[in-house]
Amino acid sequence: MSRTVKEWTPEECLNLTSPADSYLCPLSANTFGIEFLEFRIREMEGAQRELYNVKKPDDAPSEPIVDIPPELEDQYRLIQYNFPSEFLKAKTIGTSLVFSVGNNEVPSFRMIERHYFKDRLLKSFDFTLGFCMPNSRNTWEVIYTLPELDPDLESEMIDSPFETRSDSYYFVGNKMVMHNKAEYAYSDW
Repeated sequence: MSRTVKEWTPEECLNLTSPADSYLCPLSANTFGIEFLEFRIREMEGAQRELYNVKKPDDAPSEPIVDIPPELEDQYRLIQYNFPSEFLKAKTIGTSLVFSVGNNEVPSFRMIERHYFKDRLLKSFDFTLGFCMPNSRNTWEVIYTLPELDPDLESEMIDSPFETRSDSYYFVGNKMVMHNKAEYAYSDW
């Protein structure tokens, strides 16, 4: 007996009011062979420091992982960030995502990212990259305009490591193909 998995639409993800309790699509939903190869986050003002950079090792397997036990999914689909507390005062940050596409074209690649503190929505972002050729390597640059935070909320976020969370939903057309999560801590470096 096969189990039916709900297919989430972009509109449903945009209406979520708290972080998802589980992953809203299986790893096997990535039928386009999209694989993240490098990701970096940088300040867009002030010192313009690079805050985070991760790159897939050159000798790592080239195929995306599509089948791992559910109890191990966080190891593959969850990132924990530790940022300096002054990050919360930033007005804009930039990200750069390098990714590859498998044998089929991606007619429209969309990312919806929802950021929460505890169960309160702080900000929602919605970006569309557009067409990606088959068997291509692509770079997606995104500039985020961040919300101004109340000083009491900012203090609470600093005092509550990893209670700030985000869900990143990736769609090809209206089909969710990936869902990743992140947790954030802010401290003085």
